[in-house]
Amino acid sequence: MNVKLPLALLGGISPELFMRQYWQKKPLLIRAAVPDFKPLVDEKELLAMAASDEVESRLVEHTAKGWKLTQGPLDKPLSIKKKDWTLLVQGMDMHASAVHALLQQFRFVPEARLDDVMISLAGEGGGVGPHFDSYDVFLLQASGRRRWQISAQKDLSLVEGAPLKILQNFKPTQEHVLEPGDMLYLPPRYAHDGVALDAGCQTYSIGFRAPKTGELAREILHRLAEEIADGMEDDPKLAKLYEDKAQEATAQPGQMPAALMAFAAEAVSKALADKTLIEQLIGEYLTDPKAGVYFEEGSLPKNFKQVTLHAATRMSYDAKHMFINGQSFKCAGTDAKLLRKLADERTISATELRAGSAALMPAIGEFAKEGWLYGQ
Repeated sequence: MNVKLPLALLGGISPELFMRQYWQKKPLLIRAAVPDFKPLVDEKELLAMAASDEVESRLVEHTAKGWKLTQGPLDKPLSIKKKDWTLLVQGMDMHASAVHALLQQFRFVPEARLDDVMISLAGEGGGVGPHFDSYDVFLLQASGRRRWQISAQKDLSLVEGAPLKILQNFKPTQEHVLEPGDMLYLPPRYAHDGVALDAGCQTYSIGFRAPKTGELAREILHRLAEEIADGMEDDPKLAKLYEDKAQEATAQPGQMPAALMAFAAEAVSKALADKTLIEQLIGEYLTDPKAGVYFEEGSLPKNFKQVTLHAATRMSYDAKHMFINGQSFKCAGTDAKLLRKLADERTISATELRAGSAALMPAIGEFAKEGWLYGQ
């Protein structure tokens, strides 16, 4: 994708301009972002998926007694004609190829930030109440109309005891009615409330990952601890014992020795100083498959023309490593160039792969065996 060229999806501005002027800064309403857009998954398919334990879904109902949340799989049929309900079906890009193709249009944002596409199917009046998300989101209307009220308010206090994160004091400052093909971009923590104006209203939410500081620190430190534990027997630096030949007799045995505290602090500092290892662990974590994702073992067919990454495969790279589904390996030269193209475009021809080293094609075969990609 040439990020400098105008993109209809963004209302005729370039991805470069969008990221500079709007991303994480302010909303953008885009009329006819996808002209003549129609639902990529029909109502019957969505309802069937919501009844499956292989698909994450939730039913939100607004009743006289307040908000009601039911976690899927759903065991009762829903009537489109009934009012004030919304069915949320998560991760649809992994269950419908057309939805996966839609998600690819948003890859002007790094792969590590892309999350998934959630489809909401609603009866008239359906919604999930005024709320805010902690991540960026594009709201693409697929069928029917939805009224969005939005606000940049600072008061994000929530209703106590509600089964959903409902804003207590929502004060909208803008209102937009979206029709099929229209799209609204909202930055993180931007208050919004969407209400279906028609029965069978479908809205596609393209969401992005936004790891918290504590989440990243916990995961990386946990993985770093495992790396250290695995290497303690082989690395003499990690097996070094604390020594205190200069320790004097003490009348305060309960006092922690300053030298021991310094020894421990230095050990932690040295572990964190390995920048390459930290980057490797970050890449592995950020390409871990989503919870509940399983790959079926496969193989490359004879005389395949190209390989394509499985919809659930996460593949990225940095200056030294390739990352795929939580695994990492070092790569350089032509092989790195070809695998980076696969990560960027999610498909690559067999002809291009043959330009790599003797080790590249067997590696691609192993990816196919794991079910991470397939050949055609």
